[in-house]
Amino acid sequence: MSINEKMSGSARRKLIMEQLRHSEKPITGGEFAEVTNVSRQVIVQDISILKAKKEPILATNRGYILHQQNKAIKIIAVNHTAEQTELELQIIVDHGVTVKDVTVEHALYGEITASVMVSNRAEVDHFIQQMNETKAPYLLTLGNGTHLHTLEADSMEQIEAACRDLATNNILL
Repeated sequence: MSINEKMSGSARRKLIMEQLRHSEKPITGGEFAEVTNVSRQVIVQDISILKAKKEPILATNRGYILHQQNKAIKIIAVNHTAEQTELELQIIVDHGVTVKDVTVEHALYGEITASVMVSNRAEVDHFIQQMNETKAPYLLTLGNGTHLHTLEADSMEQIEAACRDLATNNILL
């Protein structure tokens, strides 16, 4: 197929799943759009269709990834200032643990959850840089510093070690 030809929807979704299965890093909607010669909006629709078919696709701030099965997962409660966010994330990723998301309790909306998806110091640095560049407030400010994180690792021991270090730094609740 030439670059000027458009793929059918089913062929495009099959390609998206193949690429996600074989990628170790997130793939952006723009990257999928370029490969398949469609708009990013079409890719967003394709992702929605795949999610409706129960494909374990996660949308992150860096692109799309597949949820890894057979991983240890734990939700933790923490409390800290915005200035301690980088320390918190570094402690967690230094144990080989991924911070999947952040959840805060809002008086009107209830729970608000947003993707974080950081698993190493370079990703933490990028996340902090994005926060600084956009001047967006951290969600933790909605809960006076208290929030939840979903953590994922190859073993529960890694998560527990990260939690011990968070407790040592008075971050874990």
